[in-house]
Amino acid sequence: MYKIRNIDLAESGRQKIQWVRKNMPLLRSLEDEFSKTKPFDGVRVSISVHLEAKTAYLAKVLAIGRAEVSVTGSNPLSTQDDVAAALAKDGLKVYAWYNATEEEYKEHLELALGYKPNIIIDDGGDLVNLLHTKRQDLLPHVMGGSEETTTGILRLKAMEREGVLKFPMVAVNNAYCKYLFDNRYGTGQSVWDGINRTTNLIVAGKNVVVVGYGWCGKGIAMRAKGLGASVIVCEIDPIKATEAVMDGFKVMTMDKASSIGDIFITATGCKRVIHGEHYKKMKDGAILCNAGHFDVEVCVPELEEMACEKKEQRKNIMGYKIEDGRWINLLAEGRLVNLAAGDGHPAEIMDMSFALQALSAKYVLENYEKLGNKVIDVPEEIDKRVALMKLKSWGIEIDELTEEQKKYLESWC
Repeated sequence: MYKIRNIDLAESGRQKIQWVRKNMPLLRSLEDEFSKTKPFDGVRVSISVHLEAKTAYLAKVLAIGRAEVSVTGSNPLSTQDDVAAALAKDGLKVYAWYNATEEEYKEHLELALGYKPNIIIDDGGDLVNLLHTKRQDLLPHVMGGSEETTTGILRLKAMEREGVLKFPMVAVNNAYCKYLFDNRYGTGQSVWDGINRTTNLIVAGKNVVVVGYGWCGKGIAMRAKGLGASVIVCEIDPIKATEAVMDGFKVMTMDKASSIGDIFITATGCKRVIHGEHYKKMKDGAILCNAGHFDVEVCVPELEEMACEKKEQRKNIMGYKIEDGRWINLLAEGRLVNLAAGDGHPAEIMDMSFALQALSAKYVLENYEKLGNKVIDVPEEIDKRVALMKLKSWGIEIDELTEEQKKYLESWC
C-alpha cells in the first residue's frame, strides 16, 4: 500500500495538511461537494506532483470523491517524508521519499502506476512519458489526465505533434487561473522564500539576474524589485525583452550579465542557459539557483568540472571553488529552489491551481470519449468558476451584464 521513509512521521504531516486545508477554501468547497456527489466512484487516479502538504490535500479531496488514489512525487528533493507518512497512515497509496536516487524515483513512478490508473495528474510529464514508453500495457485503462506545469505542456505538445499521444491531457498550466496567479505570484514569492531561508542574506542592493521572462520570470523579477534588488533580465524573445524594459528592468545578454549578477535565477524551461563560459566571469560568492522544473538550466556538470574544490557551505548550498580562488554557490543542486529548499507556492495560490486540477479530472472523466488524443485547454467555464470561487472566498461580488448589455455585445459579434 505504501513505500515511504518513516510512517512514524505521520502526525507532523497531518499538522501540515490541516494547516493548508484551513487556508485552501476552494478545495474545501470541492471537498464538501465531492463528499456528496462522489464523482470519482470506482475511478483510479495516479498523481505525480511535488509531494508536500498542498498536494496531499488535493489527493485527499479526490479520495473523498471516492477515487482510488496513488501518489508519488515529481522531484526527488521536494517530497516531504512526514506528509507522505500522513497520507499513507490515512490509507492512500503513497510511493515517495525525500532525496530519492534516480533509480528509486523511477521505481516510485512505476509503483504509482501499478494500479492501472484511469486518470493521470502529472507535473512535468514523467508519468505520461512512462505510460508511453515502458508501461504501454497500461494505456488501455487510461481515460486521460491533466498537466500542471510549463515543462510538462512542452513535452505533451511535442508528443501531440509527433502523433504519439494516446489519450487527452488538459493543459492546466495554460489556464488563466493558473499562469496569471500560480506562475506569477506563486513562483514569485516561493522562489524568494526558498532563497532567503537558505542563504539568510539580504536581497536589497544586490544585482539579481532573472533568466527568462515568462510568467514565472515576471513574478520572480517583480518580487526581487520589491525586496530592493537591481534586476537584470536575460531573454531570447524580443517581445518579452521589450516588456521587461517597459516594466523597468535592465535587459542584456547572459554573457554580459554574468559578470554583474550577485544572484542568478533561471526560469526558462530550457537547458544549459547558465554554463561554463558564464562561470568564468562570475563574481566571487555568486549564487545560482533554478526555478524551472528540471535541473538542466544551470549546467552543473560544467561547474563540477571547473571546480578545484567542492564544499557544502550550509544546508542546500554547495560551494564550488574555481582555480583563481572564486567561490560559486549553487542552491538545492540546481533543482526547483522553491520546493527543494522551501515549501513551494503559498497555500492560497495552490488552492486555485488544484481546484483547476480537481475539476479538470472530473471533466476528463465525463468527456474523455469525445476529446481525442491531444492537449486541450481547461474549459472556460471551469477557469471562470475557479475565479468566482476565489472571489467568493474573499467576500467579493462583481457585476453581471444585463440582458440589454448582452444583446448589445452580441450584435457586434
